[in-house]
Amino acid sequence: MKKKRIISFIFCAVILASLAACLCLSVSAAEAGSSAPSGSWIEDMKAQFDLNFIQKDRWKSLLTGLGNTLQITIFAALIGVAIGIVIAAIRTTYDNNKENMKHNKSIGYYILGFFNGISKIYLTVIRGTPVVVQLLIIYFIIFASSNNDIMIATLAFGINSGAYVAEILRGGIMSIDKGQFEAGRSIGFNYVQTMYYIIIPQVLKNVLPTLLNEFIALLKETSVAGYVGVVDLTRAGNAIRGATFSAFMPLIAVALIYLIIVLVLTWIVGIIERRLRKSER
Repeated sequence: MKKKRIISFIFCAVILASLAACLCLSVSAAEAGSSAPSGSWIEDMKAQFDLNFIQKDRWKSLLTGLGNTLQITIFAALIGVAIGIVIAAIRTTYDNNKENMKHNKSIGYYILGFFNGISKIYLTVIRGTPVVVQLLIIYFIIFASSNNDIMIATLAFGINSGAYVAEILRGGIMSIDKGQFEAGRSIGFNYVQTMYYIIIPQVLKNVLPTLLNEFIALLKETSVAGYVGVVDLTRAGNAIRGATFSAFMPLIAVALIYLIIVLVLTWIVGIIERRLRKSER
């Protein structure tokens, strides 16, 4: 407890010192520019806004980038969920039935074990390497002959998201008490029926907020799609910066757009979590 208090005190002290330094710099800048007319900064901001967004309809590039970002995020999330369901099903089925299949010397034990091994390799590689590197490998090596940048980026982010979705679903399934499986067997359900009618509804209820948070993380991860030439929101803002030699307006606009989208998604996640808690009561 003492260590935590010391760390918290140091953290607060650093924040206060940073705020004080920023305040001093702001006061100094205000004193240095006190001779300038009071409305000059407003006119400068208007000129910067006109330069970065109005002239040559540069705002349209932000709109196009936003559309590409949302398109990549939505379809990558669908791919990730599909991959995650398959991987989670393979791993949990193997973990829950390997003893029985091994005891019965079933051929399914070896087939399922093979796919379980491939799933582990996939999870290790995807979770152990940066998403930017995966994107570059898929673009410049695997699909080097393709010109569909958005499709390649969507596939890369979907494959990356699938590993995390798989672990989220697997964790949700393994968190269900084993008595639930035994109850399903006792009423005559086989393993698939038990999963479909008893386990999956409980798992979805438990992991849905986490899956939505993964969707939010995926949205922000797509900001590196510009590495392979995709004109996403971040690349569009950076292109405006390069054309106007003004970094403040376009980059702040990009940050605010991301922030607004994330706040809306977070609000939706909060509503879903509250409804799930009410349904439990």
